[in-house]
Amino acid sequence: MRRPPRFHRFRRAGARAAAAASAAALLFAFGPAGAVLYKWVDASGRVTYSDQPPAGNVKSEVVGAAPPAANPSAVRELANQEADLKKQQTQRADEQKKADKARYETQQLQQDCADARERLKIYATDEPIGRINEKGEQVLIDDAARQRVRERLQSQIRERCQG
Repeated sequence: MRRPPRFHRFRRAGARAAAAASAAALLFAFGPAGAVLYKWVDASGRVTYSDQPPAGNVKSEVVGAAPPAANPSAVRELANQEADLKKQQTQRADEQKKADKARYETQQLQQDCADARERLKIYATDEPIGRINEKGEQVLIDDAARQRVRERLQSQIRERCQG
């Protein structure tokens, strides 16, 4: 059974339209490699796109441009940037360690000063003070030894403690 001739005309027209659409899509997708597309707003407020820049003193922006050329030294630059970053990180870590050490030493000095002041208060009283000798026996400290310890503690406080 044969189809009516009109149907063949539509089918051929449809095939032609499909072929034209495919060709347009290919041209659009694989257009010139260096094609640039400009966008601007004209005096009447209408947005215009063109492959040519606008005439006159109209502000435009490039919306479709070729990608920048590959940088042949990009790998070396990236390696240098990574090395610089690691160097900065190492310096920051070293600075942090130094700051932590200084903070610890300051705290230790403050604690030592507080301990020396508390011991001086004990040695400044008239209460008997004892110590343990080599045999493990408790022995009372005489006044001369008490005075020597007091002088040593006062000297430490003057040298090491602030305020």
